[in-house]
Amino acid sequence: MLAPRPKDAATLLIVRRDGPAPRVLMGRRHGGHAFMPDKWVFPGGRIHPSDFRVPAASELSPAVADSLARGCTPARARALAMAAIRETFEETGLLLARAGSRTSRGEWRDFLKAGLPDLGALDYVARAITPPARTRRFDARFFVADAGALIALEPGAGSGELGELAWFDWDAAAQLDLPGITRAVLAEVAARDADPARPIPFHRFQRGAHRLLEA
Repeated sequence: MLAPRPKDAATLLIVRRDGPAPRVLMGRRHGGHAFMPDKWVFPGGRIHPSDFRVPAASELSPAVADSLARGCTPARARALAMAAIRETFEETGLLLARAGSRTSRGEWRDFLKAGLPDLGALDYVARAITPPARTRRFDARFFVADAGALIALEPGAGSGELGELAWFDWDAAAQLDLPGITRAVLAEVAARDADPARPIPFHRFQRGAHRLLEA
C-alpha cells in the first residue's frame, strides 16, 4: 500500500528572552488525541486555503522568503508562514501581530479583529516530513519568533487542543515527553542562538532510513 501523501503544515516556536535564560512556549496534547497523545509540542497545524489570502502588517524577510521558496512556490511559502501564526493563535490565544484590524470571515476572523499578522517577525529554522509508515503525514516547516513581537505575553483561551501551556528553558524542555522531531528542532533552535548562520536542516526518510539534508 502506498504511503499517504504528506500535507503541508507549519509550526511556531515562540522564545522569551526576558529572564536569565531563553524560554520556549510548549503545550501538551490531550491524551485522547489519535496523533501524538500526551506529548509536549510547539503550536502548529495544517495549512488552510484562507492562509493564502490574509493581509499582513509586514512581509517575510527576503532571506526567509527565499529559503522557504526552495521547496515550494512563493505564494505557498507565505501561506505556510501564515498557517504557523494562525495555528498558534488558535491553540494558545497568542497574537504574533501588529496593531490594526480587518473584517474577515472564517478562521482568521477573530485574529484580524485584534491585529494584522507580523510575518517579518518569523525566522525559518527547520523542515521535516513524517516517515512513510505513519497513517498521518505532514511536510512541516518550523518557524521561530521572539515573544517581543506578540501583542501580549500570556497565553489566552485557545481551542483546547493543547491541555497545558507553559514556558520552559532549553534544558527543562528537553526533559519533557517530546516527539523525536520536536526534540531535534528544539536542539536546533538552541544551537542557533550561538550560531545563527547554521544551515536549515531538512529531516526526511528515504528507503526506511532517516536522512538529514539542507532545506
